[in-house]
Amino acid sequence: MRKSGAYWIVVSVVVAGLGMYLGAQAYAGDMSFFVSSAGSGKGGDLGGLEGADRICRTLAEAAGAGGKTWRAYLSTQGPGAVNARDRIGSGPWVNAKGVVIAKNPAELHGEASNLNKQTALNEKGEVVKGRGDTPNTHDILTGSKPDGTAFGDAPDRTCANWTSSGAGAAMVGHSDRTGLDESAPMKSWNSSHPSRGPGGGCSQDDLKTTGGMGLIYCFAAE
Repeated sequence: MRKSGAYWIVVSVVVAGLGMYLGAQAYAGDMSFFVSSAGSGKGGDLGGLEGADRICRTLAEAAGAGGKTWRAYLSTQGPGAVNARDRIGSGPWVNAKGVVIAKNPAELHGEASNLNKQTALNEKGEVVKGRGDTPNTHDILTGSKPDGTAFGDAPDRTCANWTSSGAGAAMVGHSDRTGLDESAPMKSWNSSHPSRGPGGGCSQDDLKTTGGMGLIYCFAAE
C-alpha cells in the first residue's frame, strides 16, 4: 500500500519531536547545576540548609536529574558557619543544555566563570527573568561573599540561617550579572546586595521589591 505525502510528513514530525525530547532528557540527566524555578514561597525561610537542599533535590528529580547529591549554594553564619563553596563538590558543573558553568570552585568564583543570564538556566532549561524582564527574578539567595565564603556573625546576611521570613536580610547575587550600574557587586552572580523591605527584609514580598522570588542556585556535589 502506498503511503501519502501527508503520512510521511506526520511521521517525520513525530520522529523529530521524539529526538528533541530524548535529547532534552539526556541533557537533564547530565545536568549538575541549575537555578531553582521556585523557592519555598516563604521568602528567606527555606527550612534551613536541609530544607533548601530538599528544594534542589525535588526539582532535580522532577526534571529527570535525580540520583545525585544536590546541594543549595548557601552559606550560614554564627557558630559552625558553613561556606557555600564548600557544599557543592569539586565540579565541573553543567546546565540543563549541556553548557559548562565552571570546571571547579576556583573557576566558578573567578573571572572565568561562565555563569550569566544565558547559562544560569533553571532545571527546565529556561532562562531566569532578569533586569528589563517582567517580573525581574534575578536576585538569587546565597548569603555569601564573592569568594563563596560566609559572613561574620553580624549583621544578618542569611535570614537567620534560612529560617526567617520576617526581620533580617539575605545577601543575593544577580543571575544575569546585571544591576543598576557597572560596579563589581552589580555584576556579581553571588554577592550583589542584601535584601530589604517593609516586611523586615526576609519576607517573600520583601524579596520581590528588589527583583527576587526566593530562588536558589543548586549544584550536584556528587
